[in-house]
Amino acid sequence: MTDRKPFRRHRIFRLSAVALVGAMAMSAQAKAETLADALASAYRNSHLLEQNRAVLRAADEDAAQAVATLRPVISFAAQTSYSKTLLIENSTSQIGLTASLVLFDNGRNRLGIDIARETVLATRQALVQVEQQVLLSAVSAYFQVRSAEESVTINQNSIRVLDEELRATSDRFDVGEVTRTDVSLAQAQLASARASLASAEGDLDVAREAYKAATGHYPGRLAPAPRAPALPRTLDEARSIAQRNHPSILQAQREVKVSDLQIKLAGANFGPSLDISAQTTLDEYSDKDSAVSLNLSQTLYSGGSVSSAHRQAVAGRDQSRASLLQTGVTVAQSVGESWSAIDVSRAQIRATGEQIEAAQVAYDGVRDEAALGSRTTLDVLDSEQDLLDARAARITAQANEQIALYSLLSSMGLLTVKHLGLDVPVYDPDAYYQAVKNAPLTTTRGRSLDRVLKAIGKQ
Repeated sequence: MTDRKPFRRHRIFRLSAVALVGAMAMSAQAKAETLADALASAYRNSHLLEQNRAVLRAADEDAAQAVATLRPVISFAAQTSYSKTLLIENSTSQIGLTASLVLFDNGRNRLGIDIARETVLATRQALVQVEQQVLLSAVSAYFQVRSAEESVTINQNSIRVLDEELRATSDRFDVGEVTRTDVSLAQAQLASARASLASAEGDLDVAREAYKAATGHYPGRLAPAPRAPALPRTLDEARSIAQRNHPSILQAQREVKVSDLQIKLAGANFGPSLDISAQTTLDEYSDKDSAVSLNLSQTLYSGGSVSSAHRQAVAGRDQSRASLLQTGVTVAQSVGESWSAIDVSRAQIRATGEQIEAAQVAYDGVRDEAALGSRTTLDVLDSEQDLLDARAARITAQANEQIALYSLLSSMGLLTVKHLGLDVPVYDPDAYYQAVKNAPLTTTRGRSLDRVLKAIGKQ
């Protein structure tokens, strides 16, 4: 009876080895940088986003300053003077406290608050648009690197094939089957392939630099493209989503509201204003002097500047409305272009796939026929170049498809960290506004503001 224990031990060893290799492959795959990783890095490291977040915080402070105009202004002044003549030497000192409050200004301050708040909302949408630009740049950089890496690999394989072709041609020349011209053609094609490889490696270096600029670091090993994001079924549906969600349109809508409020503000400047002020002073002799006054004022004539400002505000409203309409046209155009780019790239992928299959068959056949003497070396080299061109075209088309998919998301206003569900802390544009909207002092009474400042690393 045959002893099966060695066989079993050998089988167990083979299974363990396969499992180990599989685990190592899975571990290596887990370490590959995914598109989601790249997008998260871009969002986390973008200086452009940080710059525009600061712009938004500055707009938040404009709203806080507008709120402060409704509050009293209290100030103090201290004065001392000394004079001396031939007969008299005199010195005086006094300290005073003044408080003033606007009681009525025909709604100007309230309108200023509304304008500032609408400007904040418009600036938030501008920040969303910057976020989309940052993420789309990362998408483009990611797939450009992948495309460049695949192009380098193809060119390296081409050099290996052409090197073998050159050796085979040289061997055939040695036995008199081909001429020196055939050898020279093979050498020229190999030199051309090496030049193409150098160009592809240069393109990869450029793509790596673009990746670093977009994400904050050089790429490691990149994972394959993820599953395509969910998209609308029709172009009209995509355009409808864009008109509702695109940050440029939402920003333009807010700017129209601002321009409407600017007209009201310009009209309020024709009205009167009433303020109250109180003042008390104390001199070096402890003599106290106090006064309270009401001041009613209204501009009766300003050389036409107030009327001009009103007409200017009306023109600004017309401009903002036209800008809103044009933004809608531009967004719809962008959606259509991205939709078309997806269709074109997918058609190119299908066509180049068929081209590769045909070119591979042709190359194999030409090479076999050349071995039998019915084809020339030039025919083989031309066929190999056709196959290389087809593979390179498919790589480009695949990269273009992925970029077009995310461009469509961007043109609909959906290329955001929140919509993509990226694993990265999301900046809250409302946190700073809520901390400063009532114009707090940055003291112990402004602890909530201090916490927000510390959270964003600006304290």
